[in-house]
Amino acid sequence: MTNWRGKRYWLVGASEGLGAALAHKLSASGVDLVLSARSEDRLEALAESLPGPALTAPVDVTDPESLAQAAADIGEIDGVVQMAGVYWPFGAKAWDDAQARLMAEVNFCGAMNLVGVVLPRFVERDAGHLVLTGSLSGFRGLPDAAPYVASKAGVMALAESLRADLWRSGVKVQLVNPGFVRTRLTDKNDFAMPFIMEPDEAAAAYFAHMNSARFKRSFPTGFSLVFRGSQFLPDWLYYRLFA
Repeated sequence: MTNWRGKRYWLVGASEGLGAALAHKLSASGVDLVLSARSEDRLEALAESLPGPALTAPVDVTDPESLAQAAADIGEIDGVVQMAGVYWPFGAKAWDDAQARLMAEVNFCGAMNLVGVVLPRFVERDAGHLVLTGSLSGFRGLPDAAPYVASKAGVMALAESLRADLWRSGVKVQLVNPGFVRTRLTDKNDFAMPFIMEPDEAAAAYFAHMNSARFKRSFPTGFSLVFRGSQFLPDWLYYRLFA
């Protein structure tokens, strides 16, 4: 179990949903938080509701200069949690170029931009904690979700590669792959969402993983077996079942 008291973490994508719920978990455990997202009003309301100290740093993860300035202003941190994301449910038959590009820029490029401003510091001092957020949808291609799946698969591959680079170092890299979590994003779905979790429930699983020494956690556990197991299916069978 990690001793969180006095640690300083930057939570990016904290304004609502799973990010806000995780902020409450971390704050209740004694973490000093820096909260970032695009919405300053939501960040301020969240900071005021937390039991522990929290600063707000509104930022756009698609703007590397904005992120770099925020990182400079924030100063030294013990860890960073990447949770910023956008989502629209569509695939090849209803392609929206602007929304597809935004999912790539926020979900994947935003994660790359964030890594770029925090990881060199962690590597230089051989200490730090980087937590990236993937998705159960990122394990293999799914229908009616191509842009989102691609963006999350990119984050997952990024985390796996950084883990390979740093697993013998003092920099801890972790990956969390949630399933459906009830948020403003999943409210856009017009299909059944099996095993959907409330934000507090998902945040508890997320925080439990941060307390562990494991690299990756996918949840809900039972539901995740469908996605993890699909990686071992031959193409002809996978697409017959899922396409």
